[in-house]
Amino acid sequence: MNQPHNHSDHSHDHDHGHHDHSVAVNQDNKVRVLWAMVLTFAFMFAEIIGGLISGSLALLADAGHMFSDALALLLSWLAFKYSDKGADEARSFGWHRFQILAAFVNGMSLLVIAAWIVIEAAQRFFQPVTVMATPMLVIAVLGLIVNIVVFKILSGGDQENLNLKSAMIHVLGDLLGSVAAIVAAILIMYFGWYWADPVLSVLVAVLILRSGWHVVKKSAHILIEGSPDEVDEAKVKQQLIADIPSVVDVHHIHVWSLTNDINLMTLHVTIDEIQTETDVLKAIKTSLKQHFEIQHTTIQVEHLPCPDDDCQM
Repeated sequence: MNQPHNHSDHSHDHDHGHHDHSVAVNQDNKVRVLWAMVLTFAFMFAEIIGGLISGSLALLADAGHMFSDALALLLSWLAFKYSDKGADEARSFGWHRFQILAAFVNGMSLLVIAAWIVIEAAQRFFQPVTVMATPMLVIAVLGLIVNIVVFKILSGGDQENLNLKSAMIHVLGDLLGSVAAIVAAILIMYFGWYWADPVLSVLVAVLILRSGWHVVKKSAHILIEGSPDEVDEAKVKQQLIADIPSVVDVHHIHVWSLTNDINLMTLHVTIDEIQTETDVLKAIKTSLKQHFEIQHTTIQVEHLPCPDDDCQM
């Protein structure tokens, strides 16, 4: 009689020295991101004020970009903060998904900001606005300096951390926004080309739109529990059968992401001999982690044909 069993591996590393180091690195990253976020938020307000006073859409566009960066840094900080919190009765996987939900909201806000900049720029083409080039240039240069400082703060952290890397990419994008505002200010100051302000604002809007769409698309895919792009279910089946001689079939494969870098999988495997199932489970988990970077698996081992109607799924 076929009596499938559910197994899941919850092995723990008791290397306290390594754990203490990881905690210290995480704390350092968290502090760096916090300072970067505070500086970015503070100068964002300065750019908004400077943009309103000078009449520069490029400054307001860069402020919008800085707002997106500040939100991204806030998400990174929250991710570091909540990564310290374990699972509880209400959240069996902990708080990992919080950063994905926040990323989706962040991405949607980027799309709204980009749309506003494009609409405002289009209006300025038909109704040109006089821009005060000097205060615009001063604020833009200060913005560039702040972005360089923020990037320097982040670059001193753990470069292997994907969360920190994503924050640095956002800041690099904002550097381009500051450069665009500086170029627009110089063109207005020396040539009186007021059209440079809306034109370069649209370029910044395109950058915001591109990053915003990428964030929305990726976070939405994770939220609806779509399969990770790097995991091919057919290859999973082939790899397990090739690696483990006793495995004759793999089915009911379901893979999804908890966060951008934590993948989970459930599957059924049929083995052709009676043996210690723990050995098979260890071999399967090792193969999945080595070839597909699956961090958490739930595996049902079967010694007889699968009793379900949809076994090939």
